[in-house]
Amino acid sequence: MTVALSPEHRAASVARMAAEPFDIVVVGGGVTGTGAALDAATRGLSVALVEATDYAAGASSKSSKLIHGGLRYLEMLDFGLVREALTERGLLLTRLAPHLVRPVPFLWPLTRRLWERPYVGAGLLLYDTMGGRRALPRSRHLSRTRALEVAPALRPDALVGAVQFYDAQEDDARMVACLARTAAGSGAAMATRVAMVGLLPLTPSGRVTGIRVSDLLNGTDLQIGARHVVLATGAWTGAGVGSAEGELQVRPSKGVHIVVPRHRIAMDVGLLTRTEKSVLFVIPWGEHWLIGDTDTEWPYDAGHPAASRADIDYLLAKVNHMLREPLTADDIEGVFAGLRPLVVAGAGRGGAGADTTKLSREHSVDSSVPGLSVIAGGKYTTYRVMARDLIDAAVRDLAAGSGGTGTTSGSAGGVGAVGAEGAIPASRTDQVPLAGADGFAELRAAREQLASSAGLPVTQIDRLLGRYGSDVTDLFDLMARKPGLKEHVPGSGPYLGAEIVYACTHEGALGLDDVLSRRTRIRIEVRDRGAKAASHAAELMALELGWDGSRMAAEITGYHELIAADLAAESMPDDRSAFEAATRHVRGAADSASPAASPAEPTS
Repeated sequence: MTVALSPEHRAASVARMAAEPFDIVVVGGGVTGTGAALDAATRGLSVALVEATDYAAGASSKSSKLIHGGLRYLEMLDFGLVREALTERGLLLTRLAPHLVRPVPFLWPLTRRLWERPYVGAGLLLYDTMGGRRALPRSRHLSRTRALEVAPALRPDALVGAVQFYDAQEDDARMVACLARTAAGSGAAMATRVAMVGLLPLTPSGRVTGIRVSDLLNGTDLQIGARHVVLATGAWTGAGVGSAEGELQVRPSKGVHIVVPRHRIAMDVGLLTRTEKSVLFVIPWGEHWLIGDTDTEWPYDAGHPAASRADIDYLLAKVNHMLREPLTADDIEGVFAGLRPLVVAGAGRGGAGADTTKLSREHSVDSSVPGLSVIAGGKYTTYRVMARDLIDAAVRDLAAGSGGTGTTSGSAGGVGAVGAEGAIPASRTDQVPLAGADGFAELRAAREQLASSAGLPVTQIDRLLGRYGSDVTDLFDLMARKPGLKEHVPGSGPYLGAEIVYACTHEGALGLDDVLSRRTRIRIEVRDRGAKAASHAAELMALELGWDGSRMAAEITGYHELIAADLAAESMPDDRSAFEAATRHVRGAADSASPAASPAEPTS
């Protein structure tokens, strides 16, 4: 059952959190946290999830937006990680999220004669083989002439040939919203703008019993009792509950992407090429290209990763090395920066002195404190495995803490348990389609009829199906009741008024930034970063969320300050000056809005 993450659902969830104990309390509303909530709820456990800001507000909305095995990890001989990721890619493409995940072709340019083609070809053959059942076409070799036909934007002297291969793409923030809705549909209590402020007192034996939280919408404090608490707080790991959090440590690594118009690079495929430290992707993204990314340590506040002029210049230099017509800063429509929560393995490899490009992308779960499990690391693609492993750790603890008799193995690699209350089943999320997946194929086959009945172009139906899947019928109903919502939001690109309203009524959006940055991607796709769209979107949101004129004005002012923070950082020469410039404006945004509208220092 798909549930609407409406303001009413949030209020009911908070009331449940105040009144009833839960088997599992999840802290963190990114892809791993929402995935963990879904995993636990579909095992029949009672679940609550709290998030200090918004779903996917951290790294889960700022990835490369790829579902992929990671070719560079194959080159690093990390076969286990690649095989695991390719298995997940197949599940997402075919069963779990076919409406959100789609194939995308890439070109790997070859720059060395003789040895490179067999070397890359063998790697891609292994990549195809590890991918299992053919959800995607196999890779194929191209001559330089053929490569330039599919990618005429490339300089002829930049390659001697190429190999074309396929991976998959998704909208990362939309995936998280769908996970949250699916978890709610399985019975989880879900609430954003609820910040964890600490643990409840431990038992005499040192066992965690729950968390203390603050509801940032109304300023009230709550205590949420839990048989087990799981922390999926990404780059904030280690910044919330002191010594009780266990031994897990992370080193945040900053990844920056730039967005440019599709017409500026004449290619029918994406591009993957090596850099001196890592790889560079040029990824088709609707009417745009995403170009990224970087991989540098971020020693500042995890709440405010900032892209500097040096980051942007680096990406432009790397992509321009391949292009006939170089890009300039004037071509850039959007920029975003996120933090990878890489696990610190110790003083040796992966320790404090290691280059972040060398740190493992494997995830780690620490359960050294009874009643508490913490996860960090990992890849977006393997979120489901990470969530499974996290809840497996909780299940083992629940069995042990309740005098259980042991664990049971699941067919999908998960762990169940036998406790005092009976059997807790193994993970079944490999069989649970996300919100919008069921019925998607049938609606896609009827796209022309849908266009006719909805009074929208087929291209718009295709776009909406790729964002909402079968839940697009909810939008059609909304537009039938309010025909004005079929209109584009001025200054937003392709987005309709109905999408703004739906974000509030069904997808848990509570602030203007939630809608413009994550439920839509206006902030990175429109050259003014959504400045013009902000007032129009705020008017639509105000009707659904009950904002008065002063609250609406505060939301608009706060959003403009966020844009100013981005632009100020992007003009600075290095990370430190970019961080300082950005935080000055972010503090201004927080001062402009009410505390409920824009908490300045998220803790999850």
